[in-house]
Amino acid sequence: MPESADWPAIEDHGLIGDLRTAALVGTDGTIDWFCAPRFDSPSIFGALLDRDAGSWQVCPHDGATRTQQFYFPDSAMLATRFLTEEGVVEVHDFMPVLKAGDSEHRQRIVRRVVGVRGCSRVRMRLDARPDYGRARCTAERVEHGVLLEGDGVRMGLSASTGLDIDEGVVTADVELSTGDVALFVLEVLPDGEQLHEAAVDDTSALFDATATYWRRWLSQSTYTGRWREMVNRSAITLKLLTHEPTGAVIAAPTTSLPEFIGGDRNWDYRYVWMRDAGFTLYALQRLGFTQEASAFVRWLSERMGGEADDEHGLGPLRVLYDIDGNTPRDEVELEHLSGYAGSRPVRVGNAAVEQLQLDIYGELVDSVYLFNKYGAGISSDAWTDVTRIVEWVAQNWEREDAGMWEGRAELRKHTTSRLMCWVAIERAIRIARQRGLPGDLGAWARVRDEIYQRIMDESWDDELKAFTQVEGGTALDAGVLLMPMVKFLSPADPRFLSTLEAIEDRLVVDSLVFRYDPELSPDGLDGDEGTFSLCSFWYVEALTRAGRLEDAQLALEKMFTYANHVGLYAEEVGATGDQLGNFPQAFTHLALISAAINLDRALDS
Repeated sequence: MPESADWPAIEDHGLIGDLRTAALVGTDGTIDWFCAPRFDSPSIFGALLDRDAGSWQVCPHDGATRTQQFYFPDSAMLATRFLTEEGVVEVHDFMPVLKAGDSEHRQRIVRRVVGVRGCSRVRMRLDARPDYGRARCTAERVEHGVLLEGDGVRMGLSASTGLDIDEGVVTADVELSTGDVALFVLEVLPDGEQLHEAAVDDTSALFDATATYWRRWLSQSTYTGRWREMVNRSAITLKLLTHEPTGAVIAAPTTSLPEFIGGDRNWDYRYVWMRDAGFTLYALQRLGFTQEASAFVRWLSERMGGEADDEHGLGPLRVLYDIDGNTPRDEVELEHLSGYAGSRPVRVGNAAVEQLQLDIYGELVDSVYLFNKYGAGISSDAWTDVTRIVEWVAQNWEREDAGMWEGRAELRKHTTSRLMCWVAIERAIRIARQRGLPGDLGAWARVRDEIYQRIMDESWDDELKAFTQVEGGTALDAGVLLMPMVKFLSPADPRFLSTLEAIEDRLVVDSLVFRYDPELSPDGLDGDEGTFSLCSFWYVEALTRAGRLEDAQLALEKMFTYANHVGLYAEEVGATGDQLGNFPQAFTHLALISAAINLDRALDS
């Protein structure tokens, strides 16, 4: 197994962004992941996947005895504090966002270095490597700084101190006493635009304006429960993963961070997953972020008009889309990159787009149902698209598919796929009855009831006293924890309660939950994986709905301790408590919000 000791831990990062892209900032002061101008653009700083793929370092020249990292209150603005033998210095990182829908938005990373106490010598090193590290930038001195160009990327670095250039790498050394400030501003420049000067007063105004934006945005939240700090951080994280110009919400800002160090469970998550749709709408609406919910529904509505791909056996929806709503390009491996801690391959694109995953139809129609219930309501054209989707589901729900966990083994009859097909039809019936909309409700109801009975008969194992992962199987799946959440079963139903006990016995380890057991249910991939943080929050919600409130609160509080130092979660938690997989993951933060809201409500009642 490759050694990971020389690599920064995945969790040793904070996230900054400008609602178009994002950057990861390590606790060592290094930006080692940044794609521009969009989340799904090739990386410019990619050292998180290969030490030679570019980075931007700002840190004490002689190292630090200790580092601390935190967000400025109620914002997406990050501070990294270095405690040195000579004093204390902080690096304040942020990407300016001045107002919603800013047509004059300028994409910048601002790094403000502040001498807090004593006297510290700080070094800066910027090595931009566009196209996932395959290209290098030329560096040319211009008025106000340095112009960096390479592989179609054009950026300018301005600073309040002198800059040195050596073969495209820009460096600086600065000595800071108490109260001194040094500025470094990297701007993505459109063709023909000139670099602006980095001035302390201007940057202070940018800092204040961006802080005001974030605090005003967060003030819309209606959440006043017990876990405001964690819920608010999750809300800000979801906002950071939103592409404001389109309304899309991506699954994560990274690609190929491994689910198993040294393994090949490395995927590109910089896309919009249909599976996240209903959970995203639920979280945004329950927290009061109606503008974001409406923008995302508009994005979703445009996807519903697609046609079924009969040639490849796919329905009218794809599992995932790019930010613009198009089908992503083919999955390719970037063989020149070593991967995080030697975990190859590094992938761009995601072949899951070619899979049949029937559960996505339930998540989509559930999101439409939620928006119709809590929002302004869907249009007649959108309802026409919904009815067409439901008719397709009614004719195809019995098919074998890849399942919600996107395994790359043989297709099977997954219980969660049946469950979410039931949700698709059941929610469509609800919408039609609430609004008096047209639809063959009688035929839909017959299929809905057939799916229900199929699950109860074929996915239930009398010996295990549990619902299984697939029809006639013996493996368990944490996805069935959704049954009471989607109103398929009462949380007091004996079958659900015994299933919950079986999952606790087989898949739960001290509040942490595995998706399934790969040994009992091969997924076509090598290596182990950690517990799935999404499922751990589903477990909290299942306990809540089952009335086990003390157990639910303990499990939730334990899960909070597995967040990183600034409240962020990757996809999984490894055997030694480290975070694994792409980081941070939207789905995990969505599940956290839902679990906290519903447990709050249960405790208050």
